[in-house]
Order: sequence, then C-alpha cells, then structure tokens
Amino acid sequence: MRTQVCIIGGGPSGLLLSQLLHRKGVDSVVLERKSRAYVLARIRAGVLENGTVELLREAGVGSRMDKLGIVDEGIVIGAEKHGFRIDIKALAGKPMMVWGQTEITQDLYDARDAMGGVVIDEAEAVTPHDLDTDAPYVTWVKDGTEHRVDCDWVAGCDGFHGVSRQSIPKDVLKEYERVYPFGWLGILSETPPVTHEILYASHSRGFALASLRNENLSRYYVQVDQGDVVENWSDARFWDEFRTRIPAYMAERLVTGPSIEKSIAPLRSYVAEPMRWGRLFLVGDAAHIVPPTGAKGLNLAASDVHYLYDALTAHYLDDEDGGVETYAEKASARVWKATRFSWWFTTMMHRFPEQSEFDRRMQETELDFLEGSQAAQLALAENYVGLPL
Repeated sequence: MRTQVCIIGGGPSGLLLSQLLHRKGVDSVVLERKSRAYVLARIRAGVLENGTVELLREAGVGSRMDKLGIVDEGIVIGAEKHGFRIDIKALAGKPMMVWGQTEITQDLYDARDAMGGVVIDEAEAVTPHDLDTDAPYVTWVKDGTEHRVDCDWVAGCDGFHGVSRQSIPKDVLKEYERVYPFGWLGILSETPPVTHEILYASHSRGFALASLRNENLSRYYVQVDQGDVVENWSDARFWDEFRTRIPAYMAERLVTGPSIEKSIAPLRSYVAEPMRWGRLFLVGDAAHIVPPTGAKGLNLAASDVHYLYDALTAHYLDDEDGGVETYAEKASARVWKATRFSWWFTTMMHRFPEQSEFDRRMQETELDFLEGSQAAQLALAENYVGLPL
C-alpha cells in the first residue's frame, strides 16, 4: 500500500487531519489500534475554542455542531460561598461552543466514510520505520496478517501512550512534566444542568466543575486525592460533596440523579520536544497533556492539526516547505502558552496538600483580584477562547 501521509491514531485529531487533507487532494491512511465502537464510547472534552469551531467547519463537519451545539459566551467562577461571571464574548470578541468530542468523532467518521477515506480499525502492533530517511513506512498487524504502507510523512496522533513519540531517539527527545497531587472524579448524569455556562468552583474542600452536554445531560467533577478510586464514591456521596463545593444559590437548584458514567482522571502538565523528527510529526496528546482546567486538550490538538494541515498542503500543492520546517516551532510555542494558562488556572482553583496558610490566602486574593479587575478577566478570556493561530 502507498499513501502520502500515514496517520497513526484514529481519534478526533487523526480523523480531522485526514479529512482536511482529503479535501485538498492529499491522500492519507489512518491506523487506529482500537475498534470504532471503542473510540466512539470515550467520554472526553466538550468546550471548543473559536479556532477549533472554524477548523471543523472548514473540514465540512460543522453542520450538526452548528445546529445542535451550545454557544457559550461566558463562564462562572465560584469562590467559596459566592460566584461571579466572566463575559468571555464581550471581552475577547468571540464565544466558545459546547459540542462533545464523541459527537465530533462521529461526524468525522461519517465524513471519512462518505468520501471513501481509508481508516483501518483494530490495527495492532503499529510500528513506524525509517523515519529519519526520505522513505518512511509503517507496519501493522490486522487479523493475524502483517501489512505495510509506504508514505512520505507520518503523523503521530496516537495519544500519550502511543508508539509515535517513543519512536524519537531518547537522546533527541526532551520531556517536561508536572504531575498534580490530585485527580478529577467525574460523573455523567441525565439531569438538567445546574448552570448553562461552565462553572469553575474553588472551595476549601477542593475544586468542583459543572458543565453540560445538552439540556438533559450534565457532566460534573470534584477534585479527589491522588490514588482515590471510583469505588469509594457512591452517587449519594458525590452529590453531597459537589453540592457543598458550589455556590449556595446553585446548590439550591441542583437536580441530582443516577450516574450513567463515573471515572477518575489524573492531572498532569506534560510537553515533549521536538514535535517533529525526520518525517514524523507529533500531534495532540502524543506531544502534550494539560489539565482539563481551561479546556485546552482537544483544542491544542486541533491547533496542531491546523499547523500541520497548512504545512502539508503547501508542500504538495505549492511545492513550499516553509510550513514543514517551522511546524514544530509554531505548534510548540502555542502549546507552551496553553500549558501556562492551564497550570495557572489549575493552581488558582485547586487545593494542594502541601499548601500553607499563606498559599491559601494567595489563592483567595487571586480570585478576589480576578473578580474586580477587567484587565485580569480580559487576560483569562483571551486565553480561554483561544490565542490566535
């Protein structure tokens, strides 16, 4: 088999890159380790930056999003016993969009199927070869038979645990990491949202977050200790804790119900460099992880896709390699800015086990400053809605 771009990873970033390239006449093959049903069952982020929204429209997969997605113009910050709103659209000039990653992935699968895109699911033992040459290729095993695709470029969209980043020599790869001493316990419930704008709540007992998927599907989180397990949390315990941590006027109108999904996600900040080695490009979680505070994970992957899509289309359509040569630099610069924002927001909103009384007062003062300063709110809004690509 021969293609121009082999994309390792069939999540939203890999599918989006394939879809965008196809619409420009650039061939690709997508290799996904899991089944399509597994990929579509993953519950992930749902807040999209304006740039991500525009990229989905450019890919031709924005119609359902525009019809059913929820335009989100602001966020609410809970500060112990009260809350205040930050008008993101008024400050930054653009809103966000609430549209779940599962929906995005479904739309992309449908689009790739309609265009005859090659997406190979349940591809085992995916291995890239000769990435430091002009003739890379990728092998995989499907139904007990080994297959091979020769290509010009390999895009590693296979996540933090994928093979792509591991293919970069250890003496070349540099990794930066901060592991946070807590996680997020999240539940999905078929209940009306307690607020129609995302709530980030700071409380002496820990952080809490409220978001929505639609008018009768809500996603809620509470900060839990590192190493905690889902089995320790009945629905009743979760609702009691969540109600305690959110502003009182919201707690009074909270509608509870049985959870239909419950999980704990660890939090870390992680960046790998370089994002290009030879004929390999790293995209999304293969190169960086951010805490979900600030909703940057999926959006950062989309910005990587934007840079790589521009670079590869310029290479094939215009015989221009400037974008290829600068991909790693451009993508990494935006990654670090988003990592800073996520780190700052996480540090301000969460309780840390090693915190002193001084540290806690600094958090309280930071929130008080944010509430009273339009300049501080503008800085948050510009980062939240997405820095320019």
